[in-house]
Amino acid sequence: MFKMLIVEDDRTLFNEIKTRLSQWSYDVYGVQNFDNVVDEFIEINPDLVIIDIQLPKYDGFHWCRMIRSHSKVPIIFLSSRDHPLDMVMAMQLGADDFIQKPFHFDVLIAKIQALLRRVYNYNAEKIHIKTWQGAKIDLEKNVVTNEQGTVELTKNEMLIFHLLIDKKNKIVSRTELIESLWDDERFVSDNTLTVNVNRLRKKLDELGLGQYIETKVGQGYIAKEEERK
Repeated sequence: MFKMLIVEDDRTLFNEIKTRLSQWSYDVYGVQNFDNVVDEFIEINPDLVIIDIQLPKYDGFHWCRMIRSHSKVPIIFLSSRDHPLDMVMAMQLGADDFIQKPFHFDVLIAKIQALLRRVYNYNAEKIHIKTWQGAKIDLEKNVVTNEQGTVELTKNEMLIFHLLIDKKNKIVSRTELIESLWDDERFVSDNTLTVNVNRLRKKLDELGLGQYIETKVGQGYIAKEEERK
């Protein structure tokens, strides 16, 4: 689950951004002390930062510069100011994107998702093997193996399974699963998702693992993992 730090002193806007991003299962944090943004950044260690330009005491440019001295985390600027030099300054200080207020939340979310894929995808490409409930999951070969045998998953089944085990013991909404498959340039309907999850569970039954993929009615699915002794 990605963590977002929102450096925004407008509480109404912050709360709306937090609500929208939380719907996509992002963990969202706000700044409590605008005199010490960097200390909070270091404590939270977010995967992405969204900064307003006009802030109490020091502006967003200052905090972008300070954050860049500690981290290469992706940074998106938000601003109601429309001067081209603001965008130039933001990019020169190391920002990854600049969004002018007022903005459409779908645009903000699309930019966040694109930035996260671009920045963090290389990590996913390097990690081909995951483990869950004592089973080994090969993300390149689309196979799951444990002491009871091996099953092969389709690409859609593996994409769903991968997302579920990445958020093990947490509910993943049907909307999030469908949107993730759409991001992979596949059209997936609600019914198609149900079919794929049922097939995934049936294949995992062959390894004695099907019962750990639970349906949460009206919410989504959860990949449970019990502590192994």
